[in-house]
Amino acid sequence: MAAHLVLIDAMNLIRRIYAVQERPFLFNNTLSDNTKQQVLFNTQKACIAAVNKILLQQSPTHALAVFDPEQPCWRYKLYPDYKKGRKKMPEHLAQQLIAIQDELLTLGIDSLVSEQDEADDLIATLAVKVALRGQFVTIVSTDKIFLTLLGANIRVYDYFNRRYLDENYVTDKFRVKPSQLIDLWTLTGDSTNKIPGVPSIGPITAAELINQYNSLMGILKAETLKPKIKQKLSQNQEQIELSRQLLTLKQGIPLGFNLKDIRLPNQQAVETNLDSDENIVVPLKN
Repeated sequence: MAAHLVLIDAMNLIRRIYAVQERPFLFNNTLSDNTKQQVLFNTQKACIAAVNKILLQQSPTHALAVFDPEQPCWRYKLYPDYKKGRKKMPEHLAQQLIAIQDELLTLGIDSLVSEQDEADDLIATLAVKVALRGQFVTIVSTDKIFLTLLGANIRVYDYFNRRYLDENYVTDKFRVKPSQLIDLWTLTGDSTNKIPGVPSIGPITAAELINQYNSLMGILKAETLKPKIKQKLSQNQEQIELSRQLLTLKQGIPLGFNLKDIRLPNQQAVETNLDSDENIVVPLKN
């Protein structure tokens, strides 16, 4: 029996559920202490209910909730303005994460937290490692970065809109293939994460260039570009290299555990080593 691993982008799920639970109680953009506790309670219960629905809908053999590190990840060191201006997670919600992780354990779902890599990088590493071994992966998230991983064995599920974000979704929305998204966003920038692109190159122009020349490398080597575009690319070489590095998900983080370590109770499936490294570099939370 082939394995089916569900990877839950935990903070994507939790923060969106928290925002829904918090909204009715906000007054002048603040919550009283008693209300905070009520919202946290509602959030935790809603999160567990959501995960239960995901398990029922996906019927996975294995599952893992992946969390961001407490400290800023490597991208902030590379580019201090990364995600600049994004609303920080409320402190009372941050303090509730351990309780949510503990309750996830009652469902048989462990949590993975890194000290320096984003959850996105850990999810990408896990998804690719499992997919390359012929197993199946469903990433539960609304984060568009995971669309770059779409393939025969990797799919992305939007729990809140109850739909799969597949290749047709990508081509309809972005006018390029999933494998070309990093090139697209390198040119346009990613406003969500405050990653700049090439000035004056918007999504339509970027998609047209990529479809004509197949890739960013093809565009940079092209001799038939309009002079203005060629000049913009030439003047922003360093920014192009930085943006591409920031946008690219890591896929080789040492993990040090096997699929059997995250198998759901009463499930039988083909087990495989996720890493040849004997040391557990990224610990599971027990």
